[in-house]
Amino acid sequence: MPSYEHKKLIEKISKIDKMPEDQSEYANWIEATTHLELLRANADEDEIIVYACGDYTFIQSVVVSRAEIYPLDQDDLLQWNGNIFSDCADYTWGGGRDDVWIHRTAPISGTESLSASRAIVFARTIDGLQDKNSRYFEISQEYAHVTNIHWRATEGAYCRFDIRGEWEPVVSITSGETYQEVSLVSFKRKPLEDYLAASDSILVRMFDFTLLNRKGFLAWPKGPDDVVKNETLFYRQKIDAEKAAYTRGAQIVEPKRSKADIFAAIKGDAVRTDDSYVEFIACDWRNKRIAKISTSPNATTNYFQASQNDLPFELSPAFFRPEVLLKYKGDRDKYIIEARDIICRGGWMLRGFDVNEACQIHAYICDLRDIPYEEQLYWKSFNEAPKGGISARAFTNDFKGKAAEMSDPLSEIKWIVQQWKDKKVTWWRLPDHRLADRVNTPRTSSRDEWGTAFKELSKLIVECFHIGGIRAELNRRNIEWIENEKSLALLDRVVGRRLGSLRLVQRIRSKVDAHIGGDEAESLSTEALQKHGSYASHFDHVCQQVIDELKLIEQAFSG
Repeated sequence: MPSYEHKKLIEKISKIDKMPEDQSEYANWIEATTHLELLRANADEDEIIVYACGDYTFIQSVVVSRAEIYPLDQDDLLQWNGNIFSDCADYTWGGGRDDVWIHRTAPISGTESLSASRAIVFARTIDGLQDKNSRYFEISQEYAHVTNIHWRATEGAYCRFDIRGEWEPVVSITSGETYQEVSLVSFKRKPLEDYLAASDSILVRMFDFTLLNRKGFLAWPKGPDDVVKNETLFYRQKIDAEKAAYTRGAQIVEPKRSKADIFAAIKGDAVRTDDSYVEFIACDWRNKRIAKISTSPNATTNYFQASQNDLPFELSPAFFRPEVLLKYKGDRDKYIIEARDIICRGGWMLRGFDVNEACQIHAYICDLRDIPYEEQLYWKSFNEAPKGGISARAFTNDFKGKAAEMSDPLSEIKWIVQQWKDKKVTWWRLPDHRLADRVNTPRTSSRDEWGTAFKELSKLIVECFHIGGIRAELNRRNIEWIENEKSLALLDRVVGRRLGSLRLVQRIRSKVDAHIGGDEAESLSTEALQKHGSYASHFDHVCQQVIDELKLIEQAFSG
């Protein structure tokens, strides 16, 4: 859906365009007081009207460089003409020439001040098409590229991912099905201000409010228009007392933020206050203590500056209950959990987290600093004193500067199937590249998390075995097979033995994750905990056995 603010603007335009029945209210309405107030108020709002067309409202906008428009010639600007349904380019020929060329037209005519203006919204009509889809809106490709936005029909807007990984409507569009229904194109203020500042431009809105009862209107009276000039809003107006009126003019919309602030934000140099950082219980190994350490850059130091202070190192680790990961495992479309990174789509990344022997998640203060403030608050709710040190892998990677040997069975499984994918083997096919990202080792005591881990592991491995490719290999070897045999039974025939670990993955997936296993699901989970102490250790154990079977399968097909 378009933004909430966009929908409220449609409601406002519909309301002010409704012709009053009371004669005294009608006489006031035609003077466009409420329409002009809409323009004034909206110029300071976070959702800017760039194009609007209602029963009695018409607003359109262009971008023009400061050098072209200043000093303002208000009298010239009041002569504007044209609309965004006019073609911006077409083929032209004639005039004594034999060739054909492209003729480009300015979006607005009648005014020298806007002769070099640029449209950022284009209205299009499909000739010959009579249904509601014949009229639609495009936006400037330049604007779409610099703001990194893309059309999302489901959202009714040009969108990008915000810092939370959610679709953010940056340009919202509503196309009315009739000329009486409101059509509206509105832009989020901040990205629009970024564009205006970087191009050293301003937004000029032209408007026309012709307010009358069409049934009884005959003609406008003779005589000059009244002209009203303010610094940023100026118009000419003709009022036929208590009968009809038109108000036609222009408005200058400037960025509210300074150029310095806008450029700092674009470059990522915007200053954050200490209020936007969080304190974590962490291991201050430089000062040999457990202490609360802020993620503020002023609260920590690095090796190069350490001689000048006694602050904790920014590589001080903070520790967390393993449940902290459940949020990210619960939304695999938004988050990717890699071996040591958590990635929020289009938003942020937490680098270098890991799991220690006490099953605590740990992350360095300098990496927690880089995630959004509200995300830091989420991690703080799981923060606890360390029960052990950092993982051996983290120590080897981060402090010795060496690559740790592969000790994570799940990572090795992902590496094996990636090789199968790259080799394009005929007996295993990956229908969705995201399947590998969705599999993660369970870290908590939650049976649901454990069951989900096996479900995703099954999807990645077992469900990707291709029955047609396996049967072709059996036929090549003259090995008989039965028509209704599933992939694992067929693979048993290929390797010459029963693949028990892959079957265990399937069994846990079907009995535990589906929540219908009853006593068998309870038995499987109890056995896992009794033999291995935790779901994580059991999952690692099964993965190690699966690795052996995957290697056996690969060898069999290579033989």
